Amino acid sequence: MSDLAVIGGGLAGSEAAWQAAQRGLQVTLYEMRPQRMTPAHVSPWLAELVCSNSLGSNLVDRAPGLLKQELRRLGSLIVARADATGVPAGGALAVDREAFARTITGQIGGHPRITIRCEEVTALSQLGDRPAIVATGPLTSPALAEELVALTGSEHLYFYDAMAPIVTVESVDMAVVFRASRYDRGQEEGDYLNCPLSQAEYERFWEALTGAETIPLRDFEQQDARFFEACLPVEVLARRGPQALAFGPLKPVGLVDPRTGRRPFAVVQLRQDNQAATLYNLVGFQTNLKWSEQERVFRLIPGLERAEFVRFGQMHRNTFINSPSLLRPTMQFRNNKGLFFAGQITGTEGYVGSAASGYVAGLNAARLITGQLPVSFPSTTMIGALCHYVSNPCAGSFQPMKANFGLLPPLDPPLRHKRERYAALARRALEDLERFMAEFGVSLDCQEV
Repeated sequence: MSDLAVIGGGLAGSEAAWQAAQRGLQVTLYEMRPQRMTPAHVSPWLAELVCSNSLGSNLVDRAPGLLKQELRRLGSLIVARADATGVPAGGALAVDREAFARTITGQIGGHPRITIRCEEVTALSQLGDRPAIVATGPLTSPALAEELVALTGSEHLYFYDAMAPIVTVESVDMAVVFRASRYDRGQEEGDYLNCPLSQAEYERFWEALTGAETIPLRDFEQQDARFFEACLPVEVLARRGPQALAFGPLKPVGLVDPRTGRRPFAVVQLRQDNQAATLYNLVGFQTNLKWSEQERVFRLIPGLERAEFVRFGQMHRNTFINSPSLLRPTMQFRNNKGLFFAGQITGTEGYVGSAASGYVAGLNAARLITGQLPVSFPSTTMIGALCHYVSNPCAGSFQPMKANFGLLPPLDPPLRHKRERYAALARRALEDLERFMAEFGVSLDCQEV
């Protein structure tokens, strides 16, 4: 029997299994796909990205960029493979989703201390007395969800997560669409395809979108249909008002239509989705519209009149536990020091946030099993701030959270200008991370494979 069981082969589970194995543990990684698929996954690969293909900003003075930089210094598998399979995305890190998932699967499957078992875990008793990491993500199977409800003594909270449609680049009308990044960031010719809308075109699109049919929620979903604010379906955002999209995902700032020499009234951006640059996703267009309605409404966008959709948007239930009442900042379950949780099920939202909590769980599981004390990362680091957020019982009404500078303790003395403040917070975070790594030997724990 292995030293550690990891349940779930997403970003968090893959990172956790890798970090534990790198520290000498024999790890069994349980992933129920492809024997049992989820409503959102389409492949058997580990770490499949089911929503956007972007991991957020790469700039260190942006919160997602700082978190990625911390994870690079810590030796994260997920961030390293994302860097290796990146596609152009301006100042962001976006990946070829299939290449990314395949390379993670290859790394995990080829590790001599990791065994992958493609089977569903329906009860923790299946794992014996081994320490375990639960990283089953937002689509935890119903049987295991019931087990976790019994374990935690409280009902799960949940929101609805949605994914954007993907189109072929050859079906985009490049006589209308122009290539550019906001404020000329990224490569010289620009990393995004931009569909410009006049005010009349925008109003026609908004009216069609807000009147379009959505996929009905199931009975149990209708009881409490809450959405995560940072990943709202585009039709839900549009219904907040006629200008909600123009000031949201369709904001035209930093872009000039070369046909007119002026800024459009609104812009729909398309982001490269694979390394071959044959597929692009509609940025900010997570949706629960019926597929026929997606074709009708999204083809009203200039340049997409003949768009070929290779994947339609869809929405799925996203389950997470009430982490502040259940977890320590080490990602340990409060009532069982040998049980860890990681990933979106804990409320560390976003791809990189999931990987970060997986890193902490894998590191601390290895430390526990090898007779060391688990460690809490400094709250001045982004990885530490996320773990402290999901384990703070004083957090009030708990909601999942992505990396953001509001999680970090303020500077003393404070800085007024936001850009300077963020840069100073990033410097402090990386300095504190270096001290933490030196104090606890985190950078020296890994063994050669």
